[in-house]
Amino acid sequence: MADAKASDVTPDLQCQLLVLGSGPGGYTAAFRAADLGLDVVLVERYPVIGGVCLNVGCIPSKALLHAANVIDEAATFATHGIEFGAPKINLPKLAEYKNGVIGKLTKGLAHLAKQRKVRVVQGVGQFVSPHSVSVSHDGQEHMIGFEQAIIAVGSQPIRLPGLPWEDERVMDSTGALELRDIPKRLLVIGGGIIGLEMACVYEALGSKVTVCELSSDLMPGVDRDLVKPLEKRLAGRYENIFLKTRVTSAKASKKGIEVSFEGDKAPANDCFDRVLVSVGRSANGGKIGAEAAGVSVDERGIIAVDRQMRTNVSHIFAIGDVVGAPMLAHKATHEGKVAAEVAAGQKSSFDARSIPSVAYTHPEVAWAGLTETEAKQKGIAYKKGVFPWAASGRAISVGGDAGLTKLLVDDQDRVIGAGIVGPHAGELIAETMLAMELGADVADLGLTIHPHPTLSETVGFAAEVLHGSITDILPPR
Repeated sequence: MADAKASDVTPDLQCQLLVLGSGPGGYTAAFRAADLGLDVVLVERYPVIGGVCLNVGCIPSKALLHAANVIDEAATFATHGIEFGAPKINLPKLAEYKNGVIGKLTKGLAHLAKQRKVRVVQGVGQFVSPHSVSVSHDGQEHMIGFEQAIIAVGSQPIRLPGLPWEDERVMDSTGALELRDIPKRLLVIGGGIIGLEMACVYEALGSKVTVCELSSDLMPGVDRDLVKPLEKRLAGRYENIFLKTRVTSAKASKKGIEVSFEGDKAPANDCFDRVLVSVGRSANGGKIGAEAAGVSVDERGIIAVDRQMRTNVSHIFAIGDVVGAPMLAHKATHEGKVAAEVAAGQKSSFDARSIPSVAYTHPEVAWAGLTETEAKQKGIAYKKGVFPWAASGRAISVGGDAGLTKLLVDDQDRVIGAGIVGPHAGELIAETMLAMELGADVADLGLTIHPHPTLSETVGFAAEVLHGSITDILPPR
């Protein structure tokens, strides 16, 4: 079949819309298109739908982060009169809990696909023409013809060259989630969100963690006042945090993974039981034979799209990580709905004013809209209101008094940015997102009655700081 011309091959399946990839963006697109009356085929290379996020990303990592948080909270309350003793870690049971969470969601998605009559085909998809995809699985190959297609093939972890990847003690984020053991000493290469989230998990389980970051700060690009409470906590718990430091080489030995560093405070050499590499992700656009369909892909594997998520080929759309940063599941789902709606003939476009980001570390860090870092780089004028959680009764009671909530507004006092650090920051950022989408100003937020005592109050208090009506702290001069 591979030697035959695509135009000479009769498809094994024909559909109105083919969705390549079943992550959050892909399955959302497939389900929305089916709800709008299209005949949909969903192609997924793995046995279950859900993509990286559900199977080896967002969901399992959050399950483990919840377990880590329980361990941390139990330990914290020893100083408050409640002692639980040292935790006993049963890795098989913890892995069973994590896999159970994944299983519930994947089974639910399979059921939703069946109810919507979305045909799911397992295999690796490659375009062979502008209207056909070849799907290979277990030595068999099938041809699927389509009228329109949505590319949702996501991204994969970047693998640093020069590391002994053949040794299972060198892991990417997927390997780290397998919980094969609890290393005595763990090196995390990369101080971004994913690396720090997994560092939090392993540290809580008992590993001595060292973080190595090439830039001068953890979570590069995020406002320093948001990262500072996290950095302070981690500095007291991790074995080492090496900034402005690179790994120059690594080799596997019986003792462990022997690593050489280059940096101000790092030793020349050290040895670790495991190494987690978390230095970013690369888009998969270059792995699907897109050129056979005439779809343009750049050297980074990214596919350019317009606001309707169309590629340069009008009947082929692309969504999610494969269209570039930010590589976030919630961005992909919204893009998936837009693509599906346009494919179904509706007038729709991706028109989000902001896309929130959350680090589910302990404490959580969340931000949305304009950041101070970005504003200073671009010379954008703004005003800022900050409410320290040390003045929040609820924050103090849950051990979050190192946190803060800040709002950025323009010259008309409309909310254009927000940042929160502390427990449940990822939940709290949603209110500020709604404010930005609705074009609300600080008076709208400050005059909204928030329940007391809650962490959500801090959003209203930050607005009152800007408005000059704050009473829970001294108003700024």
